[in-house]
Amino acid sequence: MRFALSAVTGVFTLAATLFFAASDANAVVCARGVYRAGCAGPAGAVVVRKPPVACRTVIVNGVAVRRCV
Repeated sequence: MRFALSAVTGVFTLAATLFFAASDANAVVCARGVYRAGCAGPAGAVVVRKPPVACRTVIVNGVAVRRCV
């Protein structure tokens, strides 16, 4: 009888924990990709494009060097 009561208590505790701890609706998830970054939350999603890379050629000690920012 004790084993059955302890097993039922354990199953009930596990079910109650999973029921109350499973919902996390206020989380915000962000990711950064190669071409764009984005975030998704409870109010919607946002995608941001990265600005183009600005490169210019400069002369350093008589040699043309490409500098990208």
